[in-house]
Amino acid sequence: MPPFEEIIRRNLDSIRRRIAEAAERSGRAADAVRLIAVTKYVGLDEIRALHAAGCRDFGESRPQDLWEKVEMLRDLPLNWHLIGHLQRNKVRRTLPLVSLLHSGDSLAVLEAVNRLGGEIDRHFNVLIEVNISGDENKHGFRAAEVAEALPRIAEMNNVSVKGLMAMASREGGIAQARKDFENVRALRERLVEQDVKRIGLSELSMGMSDDFEAAIEQGATMVRIGSALFEESTA
Repeated sequence: MPPFEEIIRRNLDSIRRRIAEAAERSGRAADAVRLIAVTKYVGLDEIRALHAAGCRDFGESRPQDLWEKVEMLRDLPLNWHLIGHLQRNKVRRTLPLVSLLHSGDSLAVLEAVNRLGGEIDRHFNVLIEVNISGDENKHGFRAAEVAEALPRIAEMNNVSVKGLMAMASREGGIAQARKDFENVRALRERLVEQDVKRIGLSELSMGMSDDFEAAIEQGATMVRIGSALFEESTA
């Protein structure tokens, strides 16, 4: 078996090729889609190997893990994303470390982000998380709630909304995932027509290791890839 660095490099090349092919099918260039490497289950050596292979965007689900990894990898120019749920009591320590919060999943969280921004005179980039599947165990706004919430979010002067984030249903396989991603794209189109000032909707963060190609075909601008980067082989 090749060393893990070579496995990671080979997997990254394969995923980038698949991203490019899916982007082409959707009439876009490969660089219209950003790969976020999800490092939830790997250590510092794997992250360093990904960086050496050319990856610059990294996503963590748990704030505590993010804090530790940011501290231990300060020697590398990494661009961190928080993709998991953020409790309000962790906003102050977490937000200054990330370039983008993918999980703006409630007004309460966004209000906490806005308050911190006011205190330290900083704007924070966020995505509005949409619970497109309606799964009771998932965080996020229901699709029907987003339009009503946007004007209130627009009043948060230190929150800069860049787009939407969503995860496909756990059940139903790729066919259901494709439908969920199509629904997110359609929601974004409706929200664009709403034309709420100070709300940007250019980004769609959706798609993971098992369904990222379907997400790209439905307009994803960011895909969050974890396991496919680290297993011995990818399709």
